[in-house]
Amino acid sequence: MTLHGANSRGVFPKDEPPAGLLLAAGEGRRFGRPKALLELRGERLVDRGVRTLRDAGCSPVLVVTGAAQVEVIGAVVVPNPRWREGMGSSLRAGLAALPPGCPAAAVALVDQPLVTAAAVARLVGAYEAGAGIAVATYGGAWRNPVLLRAEHFAGASDAASGDRGARGYLRAHPDLVTPVPCDDVAAPDDIDTPEDLAALLDAGLG
Repeated sequence: MTLHGANSRGVFPKDEPPAGLLLAAGEGRRFGRPKALLELRGERLVDRGVRTLRDAGCSPVLVVTGAAQVEVIGAVVVPNPRWREGMGSSLRAGLAALPPGCPAAAVALVDQPLVTAAAVARLVGAYEAGAGIAVATYGGAWRNPVLLRAEHFAGASDAASGDRGARGYLRAHPDLVTPVPCDDVAAPDDIDTPEDLAALLDAGLG
């Protein structure tokens, strides 16, 4: 059986790359300012996230903003006026802004700078091999980033609420999820506080 959108061998054509979707709308309440604007080794986290998605082959790359007005080179900025409602509203805004015919989207969070292009590329590879939903795993646990094929956009959007992005949809449909181990090329650590950032720098990471 040929998968929807796939060629006769059941493999998605490589000339139809997934989009990249970076969620960067939060106010960074625990940090004290929007984390999209934080700098890590001279680079803003929002620019780092866009670069990661682009280097993994995602095109176009969209950035969902909210608490801070952010200009980003090499990405389409998608303002989310409902950002205070949480990450779910940003996922909905980002998915709704994807161009018509977009075959898939890799979703990443701006405050996880140790997620690498290599990790996203593994999800893209899973998509090209036919995965409908691919999720990065660390120690066997589902984390970020996540890649959704277009047929799952509506379901993921409907399930997104509060601070839950695609997680609720994935948990409701575990049989559709392809886990992609990324322990050796990335880490899902969040930067939530100034102490988190200091610890990352002290460890020589990032």
